[in-house]
Amino acid sequence: MRFNKLTEEHLMQFREILGDEGLLLEKGPISPYAKDETEDLEYFPEVVLKPATAEELSALLKICNSYQLPVTPRGGGTGLSGGALPVFGGVLVSMERFDKILEIDERNLQATVESGVITEVFMQKVAEKGLLYPIDPASKSRSFIGGNLAHGCGGPRVVKYGTIREYILNLEVVLPTGEILWTGANTIKYAAGYNLTQLMIGAEGTLGIITKAVVKLIPRPSMDLLMLASFPSNEQACSAVSAIFRAGIVPSALEFMERKGVEWVIAYDAIPFDLKDDANAFLLIEVDGSNLDVMNSDCDQIRQVLEMNGCLEISFAGTPEQKQDLWRIRRMMPVSVKSNSIYKEEDTVVPRAELPKLIHGIKEIERKYGFQSVCYGHAGDGNLHVNIIKGNMPDTDWNTKLKDGIREIFELTISLGGTISGEHGIGLVQKEFMPLKYSPLHMALMKGIKQVFDPNGILNPGKIF
Repeated sequence: MRFNKLTEEHLMQFREILGDEGLLLEKGPISPYAKDETEDLEYFPEVVLKPATAEELSALLKICNSYQLPVTPRGGGTGLSGGALPVFGGVLVSMERFDKILEIDERNLQATVESGVITEVFMQKVAEKGLLYPIDPASKSRSFIGGNLAHGCGGPRVVKYGTIREYILNLEVVLPTGEILWTGANTIKYAAGYNLTQLMIGAEGTLGIITKAVVKLIPRPSMDLLMLASFPSNEQACSAVSAIFRAGIVPSALEFMERKGVEWVIAYDAIPFDLKDDANAFLLIEVDGSNLDVMNSDCDQIRQVLEMNGCLEISFAGTPEQKQDLWRIRRMMPVSVKSNSIYKEEDTVVPRAELPKLIHGIKEIERKYGFQSVCYGHAGDGNLHVNIIKGNMPDTDWNTKLKDGIREIFELTISLGGTISGEHGIGLVQKEFMPLKYSPLHMALMKGIKQVFDPNGILNPGKIF
């Protein structure tokens, strides 16, 4: 892929649109934009641009498209697949100034937000009105709505409420050629031609840059109950997951954690927790609603299912503080893993009944290749995050053999009816594995779509394909 280099003429045109305050050129200020949360990768853009309106962004993209300058969109920088890394240098467009909640429409249970709004800020604002936006990623305190959209974000409450796809009605998007487009309609039903809204979700900023979203909201449940169940093995914990659903219960969250991850969180964050010697895996299970009798009945049925599947112990969080501590263990797990060793994180997802086979196979592959793994994730929707830890693995093996092990993990995932990413996206680091899942025809169709939207290939180049 060949692009033109940035020149003073380009910078002069950018300044005419944004002023000096809308550009970053020096290495120091640019440095934070050269990374996201993907391993230890770092790619510097030549310039960071900070538009504040769709019209400014449109003008910038028209220039970049005209001169064939590579453009990388960036949200909060919390991605785990390298989707916001400017691998070809060029222009990085930061969406941080698109930070307004434009409207919360309580009559229609909708909101209109700009794409740079921080996820948790939006969640709190709608909660103040008794409403729920249930997209709840671990990175919610830093991630932007636009980044969540670009990766088809999920989080722990997908199991009951669905992914971000179920909550987006309409999007304002600036295309690589500079046109501004609303993709759909602010309606629950949409059957008028191709659904461009859904096409943009999960496209990882390769088809257009999202500037606004019309978001569906739901009434906020008034109560929740939280329990933690321990098991002697990973397989037993994972077997209990599908059994809960077969019993007719749909929790609001159902998270899996293996022992090593819990040990690392305790060491990293000093969370008080009585870790029993025989507890090797855990399920964190939440039930929410507005009728306590129904919720208690659901919890009792869940308890029976857990006991039938070899559960060792079940503890309930009796206070808000105890709930917070249990959720903190799960949410701090990625951070504690990163603090221990060089690592790579894979994002596998299978039909939930196949989770026992998946985690058993991952541990066999781990032993074969000599790395360590720490697994946790959204078990209720079959999504397992596999953190591959270098530990004592020799550098030569880490740099040469590890990729074969990752390939085997993905082959196993696909053989179980799954796919190679549930919510982290493909980005830079997973693109070589796409042909494991998709046929040449499938890949050609996706590349054809990219060509229609971005004929010069300037937008987020080097990602997905």
